[in-house]
Amino acid sequence: MSLNIYLTFDGNCSEVFDNYKSIFGGDYMAFETYANGPPDMQVADADKDKVMHVSLPVGNSVLMGSDTVEGFGGPVTVGNNFSISVVGQSKEHCDDVFGKLADGGTVTMPLQETFWGSYFGSCRDRFDITWMVNYDMQGKS
Repeated sequence: MSLNIYLTFDGNCSEVFDNYKSIFGGDYMAFETYANGPPDMQVADADKDKVMHVSLPVGNSVLMGSDTVEGFGGPVTVGNNFSISVVGQSKEHCDDVFGKLADGGTVTMPLQETFWGSYFGSCRDRFDITWMVNYDMQGKS
């Protein structure tokens, strides 16, 4: 199991991650805009160039991020613009961890198989910390 930080921005994720890339070096593991999502996501044309997901390896960790758009996350404010991402060892492991994190909190996206090949869900725990639980079903965690 590993933990990574996931940052959320209001339209400037690309600029922020280009800066971090210049500081830490390396290449993006993933860089997807909302235009790359499936048609049923129904993202406004004005938001299609915003970052849906980016991941940048930093040492033994991965710094990840995205821009928020209407229908996918609430407004960004300092203090709610980060999540802790847990990479699970199996779907069952994710079910266990997610259930314990969500106990007394709020499920924001139930664990489910996603179009990007992961078993994924998110919640806010009872201490108001946002968690993302992920298992890469394609074996590329």
